[in-house]
Amino acid sequence: MNLLEKLQEKYIEEFTANIPLDEFLLNILIVAILVSILRWYYVRFGWSVANRAKFASNFMPIALGTLLIITIVKSSLALSLGLVGALSIVRFRAAIKDPEELSFLFIAIGIGLAGGANQPILAVVAFFIILGLLYINRSLGGKVKFRQEDKMFINITTEEEDLEQITKILTGVFSYVELKRMDSLKPGMDLSYICKADSIAQVSQVKKTLLALSGETQISIVDQPDLMI
Repeated sequence: MNLLEKLQEKYIEEFTANIPLDEFLLNILIVAILVSILRWYYVRFGWSVANRAKFASNFMPIALGTLLIITIVKSSLALSLGLVGALSIVRFRAAIKDPEELSFLFIAIGIGLAGGANQPILAVVAFFIILGLLYINRSLGGKVKFRQEDKMFINITTEEEDLEQITKILTGVFSYVELKRMDSLKPGMDLSYICKADSIAQVSQVKKTLLALSGETQISIVDQPDLMI
């Protein structure tokens, strides 16, 4: 018996006996499709002012990693206990800035759990019900009577490294400026501010001044009429 036959007998047959290969591959495919839809929904309809596309790229590895873990431990009590011990050692220190980010992470983990537990139909049905309810809730929230307010989120992505200079530009025009988030880039920074403007002319002035900093500067301004400051 050659090495290949030994591997097939010892590992492949043992794997297919515990976990049918076709079911395993189907669960991976369904989880990947559902998480891709979740990523699109979050980027398209999310409320977070952070870089949603960058954050949503974590959904796929989280869901597939959860699927793999549940698939491995569900048939073995010893492995389940070992997983508890391993997780007690590992510490996750990723900062979640927005409750919405945590909500979508839980949905991604739930999809992975359903896939790992070999419940693809449950994953599909629950996912689309949840997504539908989220969309309805978002639509109803968007029907609140519009009020002309002066509060906004400003996101600035630039090659410039001088935080004080950028903040000075904003404080020199707006009546209220608060730095909420700063991410370092190579080169430059990604900055998120809460600001209060008195007129459109002030917004236009800040836009022209910031764009003059460098050719790679990008600005995103989001109106936040219900923001309390």
